[in-house]
Formats: sequence, structure tokens, C-alpha cells
Amino acid sequence: MPGSLAYMYALVHLVEGRIELVRLGGRKDRGATAVEYGLLVGLIAVVIIVGVTLLGTKLLAMFNNIAGKL
Repeated sequence: MPGSLAYMYALVHLVEGRIELVRLGGRKDRGATAVEYGLLVGLIAVVIIVGVTLLGTKLLAMFNNIAGKL
């Protein structure tokens, strides 16, 4: 009897998990996805800041060179 009880418990747990998965639209990792998108946006912001800083420095040097030649 204890074996069949364990089987029934496992079956109920499996069905509950499937119902929850369907209720959430097939996704159980919504919170993790939001965190991943947040990290991605942060990384993109850092790349943009570094790129603008480096490009700004090079543009400043180029304009100073042109102004010096004028």
C-alpha cells in the first residue's frame, strides 16, 4: 500500500505542476526573465556610455586638429 500511495502523491504533484505551467502560459521563469532583461539593458547602457566617451574623445581630437590647421 505505501508504494501505491507514493505513486499517487507523485502523480498529483505532476498534475499540479502541469496545471500551474498551463496557467502561467507555459512559463515558470517570468521573474528570472525580467532579471535577465534588466541585466541586458544595463550592459547595453554601459556599452553605449563607453562608446560615446571614446568616440567623443576622438571627435574632440579631430576637431582640435582641424581648428589648429585653420
